[in-house]
Amino acid sequence: MDLEFLHTLDVQILGAVAVAVVAVVVGAVFLFSSKKPKVCLDPENFKQFKLVKRDQLSHNVAKFTFALPTPTSVLGLPIGQHISCRGKDSQGEEVIKPYTPTTLDSDVGKFELVIKMYPQGRMSHHFRELQVGDYLAVKGPKGRFRYQPGQVRVFGMIAGGSGITPMFQVARAILENPNDKTKVHLIYANVSYEDILLRVSCSSIFF
Repeated sequence: MDLEFLHTLDVQILGAVAVAVVAVVVGAVFLFSSKKPKVCLDPENFKQFKLVKRDQLSHNVAKFTFALPTPTSVLGLPIGQHISCRGKDSQGEEVIKPYTPTTLDSDVGKFELVIKMYPQGRMSHHFRELQVGDYLAVKGPKGRFRYQPGQVRVFGMIAGGSGITPMFQVARAILENPNDKTKVHLIYANVSYEDILLRVSCSSIFF
């Protein structure tokens, strides 16, 4: 009788230990997955992102801030790559155009696009009509180039007008990484001083 009791007790203890081990493993997996940022981009399918803020920087340039699904989500865009944005032109026809966000994955919960809107631009029309609360269809990442810290000793950049955004993305990633010793040289041209995009942002990271 005592042996049967001890055997039953051992089985109960082993069962309790097994349950505890499973609980610890499940808890650890949940904790790890909850801390890992959620990547939002899909390279095959367009996903909708809500416009939460629009700042008019000049008569034809605006900064659009889009919310990600959660405050800890990241866009998931590798440095050096871009996204495809889908909209409709003034005739209601679909148009797709590439853009480079000025934010990095260190900017959690959102991404920003600085857009210069041209009078006859097809996608420019879509952004002119875009209001807070509207959604933008985005797909990505796109592009062949992907920057890795320390990839080159010196990074030379030449840009004009709205072409500053991909340069800004790479330069910011380099200059905000204390372990990346890459030197950055930028030549940036515009028609006039008023046309210079990201004046304040560029000054803060380059000077």
